[in-house]
Amino acid sequence: MASTAPQIAAQMPTEWRDFFALTKPRVMTLVIFTAICGVLAAPGTIHPIIGFTAILAIAMGAGGSAVLNMWWEADIDAGMKRTRSRPLPGGRMRREDARDFGIFLSGVSVVLMGLAVGWLAAALLLGAIIYYAVIYTMWLKPRTPQNIVIGGGAGAFPPLIGWVAVTGEITAMPILLFAIIFFWTPPHFWALALFVQSDYAKVGIPMLPVVAGEKATRRQIMAYTVLLAPIAIAPWWIGGTGWIYGSCAVVLSALFLILAVPVFTRMREETDTMQPEKALFKFSIVYLFVLFAALVADRVAAYQGWPA
Repeated sequence: MASTAPQIAAQMPTEWRDFFALTKPRVMTLVIFTAICGVLAAPGTIHPIIGFTAILAIAMGAGGSAVLNMWWEADIDAGMKRTRSRPLPGGRMRREDARDFGIFLSGVSVVLMGLAVGWLAAALLLGAIIYYAVIYTMWLKPRTPQNIVIGGGAGAFPPLIGWVAVTGEITAMPILLFAIIFFWTPPHFWALALFVQSDYAKVGIPMLPVVAGEKATRRQIMAYTVLLAPIAIAPWWIGGTGWIYGSCAVVLSALFLILAVPVFTRMREETDTMQPEKALFKFSIVYLFVLFAALVADRVAAYQGWPA
């Protein structure tokens, strides 16, 4: 859906910090981290320079798609309290400059990945960019409350691409890493959406709490948390990891479930501070970081010959 609000004109000088902010650096941290974990956990070896180039290309691709997301949604961001200070709604940059910057980053990232690493990894990177910038941002997000479910695939690509950069093939393990992030995204994002739903309602974005209500959202959070647990443990079950990852996956998934229960069983009160929802959202970030760190630790342990 094309933007219908008036164009936001740049009224203040643009700085390099504004271009950097367009890449969503906080989100980029998680993207880069999971991509690095995919590279380090994959069987086989990769030259450090090639490995660094793969991570750089993934970071550029993720940054480029984030810039295109902000370019397309500048009018929406202007109407939301938590996003209205971004460079475009804040009037610090022309929308055309943001669009061109996003296209440049995205294009260079794919070409760099293809030439330096491999064309299968480059094709996956291109797919991730199109998935986020076009399928999710332009098509799904303004049209369906299931936008986060289907769009979650965009954020699930980095470890898959990192793994393929090393091995040159798609196997069960990288698919499971993709699936972990895919099923993690709905409870992570809907927990956030529960306490910022008024922002989405104000700008007409059909997030699940807005169109289906809190009760349905809480049920969905619980359902996806339950589905996530066996998927997170699956790499251990199939023998792709050892006890370090396996034990972390079990403990972390149990904690995730424990924190999801109060979110599922309660309803918001008038003066509610939404502490269970905020706690679940914050833990979900820790969950993914620790789970993927355990994946790398497991690989290091295997390399050192420690007991599996």
